[in-house]
Amino acid sequence: MHAEHRHQAILRRLREEGSLRVSDFAAELGVSPVTIRRDVEVLADRGLVARVHGGAMLPETWAETARTDADPAAPARGRERVIGLIVPSADYYYPEVIKGAREAAAARNARLVLDISGYDADEERAQAERMIGDGVDGLLVVPSGPRGWYEHLPVPVVIVERRPESDEMAGLDHVVSDHVHGARLAVRHLAEAGRTRLALLVRGTSPTAQWIIEGFEAGVRTTGLEAPLPASVLDTGDAGPGSPEYDDPVEELLDAVADGSVDAVIAHPDNHALALLRRLRARSVQVPGDVAIVAYDDEVAGLADIPLSAIAPAKHEVGASAVELLVRRIQQPDAPRHRLFVLPRLRVRSSSGG
Repeated sequence: MHAEHRHQAILRRLREEGSLRVSDFAAELGVSPVTIRRDVEVLADRGLVARVHGGAMLPETWAETARTDADPAAPARGRERVIGLIVPSADYYYPEVIKGAREAAAARNARLVLDISGYDADEERAQAERMIGDGVDGLLVVPSGPRGWYEHLPVPVVIVERRPESDEMAGLDHVVSDHVHGARLAVRHLAEAGRTRLALLVRGTSPTAQWIIEGFEAGVRTTGLEAPLPASVLDTGDAGPGSPEYDDPVEELLDAVADGSVDAVIAHPDNHALALLRRLRARSVQVPGDVAIVAYDDEVAGLADIPLSAIAPAKHEVGASAVELLVRRIQQPDAPRHRLFVLPRLRVRSSSGG
């Protein structure tokens, strides 16, 4: 069907029913949702329709609805933007990112639509395509897999909490916590507290692990501290207590603390830091007397029986900044690209002498 014929069909449906849903109308015509979404954009630019989340309405119908939903005496506001947010999880780390994004979107007359990928790259791609078919104005994405395909989507995209993979990603905006800075901040804090023999316990499969390791190693070099173990970076992989992949490096670390080879540990993530604290206390190791601990993430570190000092990524600010950058990109498609690094903060508690 020719574009003009589709446009007439859209207008005819709106006159008959007042609104339409992009995905349903696309299936009815036998075309892709992206095609209908673009048709709606053309008609909206001509002032013939009003875009709403997932579909379209006649301008006069939308204006009346907007007035009814708000204050009937208030003037009609501009069209509500819809921003899609895809995160891998909503139960660790990302709740504050979501909250920051939601609050920033509301402040800009935008609605946030959330989906959870479960660290499944195929599901993430399906979610992005579904959101675009439903008419979102732009996407915020924490990728779980390759990102190059995001550059070719028909809406603006901001990558959140993932560092640029290569120059081929130059066409996308990024907002990310500077975990290199965070790890260096932890090393500096421990050095200033008089600790000289540091080790890093890290979940190596985490997307942030390489940046934490880089910051740790750089911090140790620049402060002139010792690397007390054959490998001062101990990787627990993606395993948990009870598996050799986890228990072997943790036992190596516990032995090094017991014989005085290590007097401070940075542990990522929080739950590994809490598990380490329990094992140290089971060996009658004094925290912070014998060994200081700094956790990384600060999700639950402050709830330990000995509250743990922690590096706290500014998650709320990351979410809010991502929305601000996306709205700017929607308004100014040709503006220069941005890579925004948000600095984590150190929260000093009892485990490092605070």
